[in-house]
Amino acid sequence: MKKLRRAARELALNVLYQSDACGVPFDEALETAMEFADLGELVTKQGDKSEEVRSYARMLAVGVRERLEEIDGCVSRLAISWPTDRQPAVDRNILRMAVYEIAYVDSVPPIVAVDEAVEMAKKYSTAESGKFINGVLASYLRELNFGSHQPCHSDSHQSCHSEQGEESDSED
Repeated sequence: MKKLRRAARELALNVLYQSDACGVPFDEALETAMEFADLGELVTKQGDKSEEVRSYARMLAVGVRERLEEIDGCVSRLAISWPTDRQPAVDRNILRMAVYEIAYVDSVPPIVAVDEAVEMAKKYSTAESGKFINGVLASYLRELNFGSHQPCHSDSHQSCHSEQGEESDSED
Protein backbone atom coordinates (compact mmCIF):
# COMPACT_ATOMS: atom_id res chain seq x y z
CA MET A 1 0.00 0.00 0.00
CA LYS A 2 2.82 2.40 0.87
CA LYS A 3 4.30 2.30 -2.60
CA LEU A 4 0.87 2.81 -4.22
CA ARG A 5 -0.13 5.78 -2.08
CA ARG A 6 3.26 7.41 -2.52
CA ALA A 7 3.00 7.05 -6.29
CA ALA A 8 -0.51 8.54 -6.14
CA ARG A 9 0.66 11.48 -4.04
CA GLU A 10 3.50 12.16 -6.46
CA LEU A 11 1.09 12.04 -9.38
CA ALA A 12 -1.32 14.41 -7.62
CA LEU A 13 1.59 16.75 -6.85
CA ASN A 14 2.45 16.78 -10.55
CA VAL A 15 -1.11 17.83 -11.40
CA LEU A 16 -1.30 20.52 -8.73
CA TYR A 17 2.14 21.89 -9.56
CA GLN A 18 1.43 22.07 -13.30
CA SER A 19 -1.79 23.92 -12.66
CA ASP A 20 -0.43 26.23 -9.95
CA ALA A 21 3.10 27.08 -11.10
CA CYS A 22 2.90 26.57 -14.85
CA GLY A 23 -0.58 27.89 -15.50
CA VAL A 24 -1.82 24.71 -17.17
CA PRO A 25 -5.62 24.51 -16.84
CA PHE A 26 -6.41 22.07 -14.03
CA ASP A 27 -8.50 19.66 -16.11
CA GLU A 28 -5.81 19.52 -18.78
CA ALA A 29 -3.06 18.94 -16.21
CA LEU A 30 -5.14 16.21 -14.59
CA GLU A 31 -5.94 14.33 -17.78
CA THR A 32 -2.41 14.65 -19.16
CA ALA A 33 -0.88 13.39 -15.92
CA MET A 34 -3.30 10.48 -15.73
CA GLU A 35 -2.71 9.50 -19.34
CA PHE A 36 1.07 9.77 -19.39
CA ALA A 37 1.96 8.70 -15.86
CA ASP A 38 4.78 6.18 -15.84
CA LEU A 39 3.23 3.52 -13.62
CA GLY A 40 4.67 0.47 -15.35
CA GLU A 41 6.38 -0.67 -12.15
CA LEU A 42 2.93 -1.20 -10.64
CA VAL A 43 2.08 -3.96 -13.08
CA THR A 44 3.22 -7.21 -11.50
CA LYS A 45 2.26 -10.87 -11.41
CA GLN A 46 -0.23 -9.93 -8.71
CA GLY A 47 -2.01 -7.55 -11.06
CA ASP A 48 -2.08 -4.01 -12.38
CA LYS A 49 -2.34 -1.46 -9.57
CA SER A 50 -1.94 1.59 -11.82
CA GLU A 51 -5.67 2.35 -11.91
CA GLU A 52 -5.78 2.33 -8.11
CA VAL A 53 -2.95 4.88 -8.10
CA ARG A 54 -4.65 7.05 -10.71
CA SER A 55 -7.91 6.93 -8.79
CA TYR A 56 -6.35 8.04 -5.49
CA ALA A 57 -4.27 10.72 -7.25
CA ARG A 58 -7.36 12.06 -9.01
CA MET A 59 -9.34 12.12 -5.74
CA LEU A 60 -6.52 13.95 -4.00
CA ALA A 61 -5.88 16.55 -6.73
CA VAL A 62 -9.59 17.25 -7.29
CA GLY A 63 -10.23 17.42 -3.55
CA VAL A 64 -7.47 19.98 -3.06
CA ARG A 65 -8.74 22.01 -5.99
CA GLU A 66 -12.33 21.98 -4.73
CA ARG A 67 -11.25 23.19 -1.28
CA LEU A 68 -8.31 25.34 -2.33
CA GLU A 69 -9.47 28.61 -0.76
CA GLU A 70 -10.26 26.93 2.54
CA ILE A 71 -6.98 24.97 2.60
CA ASP A 72 -4.91 28.02 1.64
CA GLY A 73 -6.55 30.00 4.43
CA CYS A 74 -5.60 27.29 6.88
CA VAL A 75 -2.03 27.05 5.58
CA SER A 76 -1.61 30.83 5.65
CA ARG A 77 -2.80 30.93 9.25
CA LEU A 78 -0.38 28.16 10.23
CA ALA A 79 2.64 29.35 8.22
CA ILE A 80 3.15 32.64 10.00
CA SER A 81 5.28 35.03 7.92
CA TRP A 82 4.99 32.72 4.91
CA PRO A 83 1.72 33.36 3.07
CA THR A 84 1.00 30.78 0.39
CA ASP A 85 1.90 33.17 -2.43
CA ARG A 86 5.44 33.47 -1.01
CA GLN A 87 5.97 29.73 -0.57
CA PRO A 88 7.74 27.75 -3.27
CA ALA A 89 5.11 26.11 -5.49
CA VAL A 90 6.26 22.59 -4.65
CA ASP A 91 6.08 23.24 -0.91
CA ARG A 92 2.72 24.99 -1.20
CA ASN A 93 1.17 22.07 -3.05
CA ILE A 94 2.66 19.45 -0.76
CA LEU A 95 1.15 21.33 2.19
CA ARG A 96 -2.20 21.54 0.44
CA MET A 97 -2.28 17.80 -0.16
CA ALA A 98 -1.27 16.96 3.41
CA VAL A 99 -3.86 19.28 4.95
CA TYR A 100 -6.49 17.80 2.65
CA GLU A 101 -5.56 14.23 3.62
CA ILE A 102 -5.58 15.07 7.34
CA ALA A 103 -8.91 16.88 7.14
CA TYR A 104 -10.83 14.76 4.65
CA VAL A 105 -9.33 11.31 4.09
CA ASP A 106 -10.25 9.05 6.99
CA SER A 107 -8.16 6.12 5.75
CA VAL A 108 -4.92 8.09 6.17
CA PRO A 109 -3.70 8.55 9.74
CA PRO A 110 -2.64 12.20 10.21
CA ILE A 111 0.93 11.29 11.14
CA VAL A 112 1.25 9.34 7.88
CA ALA A 113 0.11 12.39 5.90
CA VAL A 114 2.76 14.46 7.70
CA ASP A 115 5.53 11.92 7.16
CA GLU A 116 4.69 11.54 3.48
CA ALA A 117 4.60 15.31 2.98
CA VAL A 118 8.01 15.72 4.61
CA GLU A 119 9.50 12.94 2.48
CA MET A 120 8.06 14.47 -0.69
CA ALA A 121 9.49 17.86 0.25
CA LYS A 122 12.92 16.34 0.77
CA LYS A 123 12.68 14.57 -2.58
CA TYR A 124 11.22 17.38 -4.71
CA SER A 125 12.32 20.51 -2.89
CA THR A 126 14.97 20.95 -0.17
CA ALA A 127 15.82 19.60 3.28
CA GLU A 128 14.78 23.00 4.64
CA SER A 129 11.42 22.57 2.94
CA GLY A 130 10.96 19.31 4.79
CA LYS A 131 11.51 21.10 8.09
CA PHE A 132 9.14 23.92 7.12
CA ILE A 133 6.40 21.50 6.08
CA ASN A 134 6.88 19.41 9.21
CA GLY A 135 6.54 22.52 11.38
CA VAL A 136 3.40 23.77 9.66
CA LEU A 137 1.70 20.38 9.76
CA ALA A 138 2.77 19.76 13.37
CA SER A 139 1.06 23.04 14.28
CA TYR A 140 -2.06 21.88 12.48
CA LEU A 141 -2.08 18.56 14.34
CA ARG A 142 -1.58 20.34 17.68
CA GLU A 143 -4.55 22.58 16.92
CA LEU A 144 -6.70 19.59 16.08
CA ASN A 145 -5.63 17.68 19.19
CA PHE A 146 -6.12 20.61 21.56
CA GLY A 147 -9.19 22.04 19.86
CA SER A 148 -7.76 25.56 19.74
CA HIS A 149 -9.05 26.07 16.20
CA GLN A 150 -11.60 24.43 14.00
CA PRO A 151 -10.22 22.06 11.39
CA CYS A 152 -9.65 23.66 8.01
CA HIS A 153 -12.97 22.29 6.84
CA SER A 154 -16.14 23.85 8.12
CA ASP A 155 -18.59 21.08 7.27
CA SER A 156 -18.80 17.83 9.14
CA HIS A 157 -15.76 15.60 8.79
CA GLN A 158 -16.46 13.07 6.10
CA SER A 159 -14.35 10.63 4.22
CA CYS A 160 -13.60 11.60 0.67
CA HIS A 161 -12.34 8.10 0.24
CA SER A 162 -15.62 6.22 0.32
CA GLU A 163 -15.43 5.17 -3.32
CA GLN A 164 -11.85 4.04 -2.75
CA GLY A 165 -12.89 1.31 -0.34
CA GLU A 166 -12.01 0.99 3.28
CA GLU A 167 -8.31 0.36 2.86
CA SER A 168 -6.13 1.99 5.47
CA ASP A 169 -2.91 3.82 4.82
CA SER A 170 -1.60 2.99 8.27
CA GLU A 171 1.19 0.87 6.85
CA ASP A 172 2.38 3.87 4.83
